[in-house]
Amino acid sequence: MANTPYPESYYAASANAVPPRPALQDDVETDVCVIGAGYTGLSSALFLLENGFRVTVLEAAKVGFGASGRNGGQIVNSYSRDIDVIERTVGPKQAHLLGQMAFEGGRIIRERVAKYNIQCDLKDGGVFAAITAKQMGHLESQKRLWERFGHTQLELLDQRRIREVVACDQYVGGMLDMSGGHIHPLNLALGEAAAVESLGGTIYEQSPALRIERGANPVVHTPQGKVRAKFIIVAGNAYLGNLVPELAAKSMPCGTQVITTEPLGDELAKTLLPQDYCVEDCNYLLDYYRLTGDKRLIFGGGVVYGARDPANIEAIIRPKMLKAFPQLKDVKIDYAWTGNFLLTLSRLPQVGRLGDNIYYSQGCSGHGVTYTHLAGKVLAEALRGQAERFDAFADLPHYPFPGGQLLRTPFAALGAWYYGLRDKFGM
Repeated sequence: MANTPYPESYYAASANAVPPRPALQDDVETDVCVIGAGYTGLSSALFLLENGFRVTVLEAAKVGFGASGRNGGQIVNSYSRDIDVIERTVGPKQAHLLGQMAFEGGRIIRERVAKYNIQCDLKDGGVFAAITAKQMGHLESQKRLWERFGHTQLELLDQRRIREVVACDQYVGGMLDMSGGHIHPLNLALGEAAAVESLGGTIYEQSPALRIERGANPVVHTPQGKVRAKFIIVAGNAYLGNLVPELAAKSMPCGTQVITTEPLGDELAKTLLPQDYCVEDCNYLLDYYRLTGDKRLIFGGGVVYGARDPANIEAIIRPKMLKAFPQLKDVKIDYAWTGNFLLTLSRLPQVGRLGDNIYYSQGCSGHGVTYTHLAGKVLAEALRGQAERFDAFADLPHYPFPGGQLLRTPFAALGAWYYGLRDKFGM
């Protein structure tokens, strides 16, 4: 069987050393079979193991191979649709429960890092940067909204204050969230996988789930083995393929591109981001960036609908970086890569159950780092019979993309073109 390595990225090049994990070559029994060793799967496995379940994790490639090991590494609270939009859709009761959970994922990450001594360059502080006065007004409203749900570690930044935290003259202001922050995302996943194994869980790499045999005791088949379980958690997200056809129609894999500079040195790095916060702007098609532990700049942005890999990532992202930081015009780019996230039409996560024993969570729509950690806890609660929080997500309405799978990519691209115009002209 072919061995699928990590894609070439800064994260793979700087990953902590880990032992090789075998492929499944036998028939095993377990309480819960988790499909996917990204954040959703690893978070679910950890919470389940901590509550006495036997857990087996199947990973098609390597731990953190997908979005969990390729993303911008930013801890961003809430969802891709904010709580007031959710409230208008589902009503105050359900929205209140979702609002209470909107800031839990970041806390779970910090608890995991502390409890299991995960070395992942965790830094506190994330900035939302406003390019227009309209965006600044939205941040002011967002601050009031988040404070309604008890989230108070927020500071509005005027034009003078934002220049103190990021050396970019594009911004009219911003908002600092000290419970936000950034991490080395692949090392976080690797540390969580080690924690799973320390609690007796088993992770098989290079073991793609080919087929799920549904029933009272479902069976997951891999190329060289199978897992019989009481429950299955499907956590493949944008890398699930067509394993569960019911989940494919209402979601679409999308690619985002990331570049990493050569090491900048302490002096230049501190000039760009003096407090070492991460930053994302407020555009619909947003740019995001931060410093690494060895003082490189990671800069990401852009969306490729349908998850195609663009031919020249640096040509797409470097101009965005230089627009923010023209002082980096002579800096070399050492790494460039792409990774897929899963978009839903509502931009809210899809959570649910198929039959009595197959659970799933997917479609973070760009807010995956924090949401996936919350999702693991919510899924584990549901398997233990505590379904209130699970139901709050499962009851969110979801719709297929217009035109089905054939037209979902051009439809989404047309929507992105419209929002891109809004960003450009402040509409």
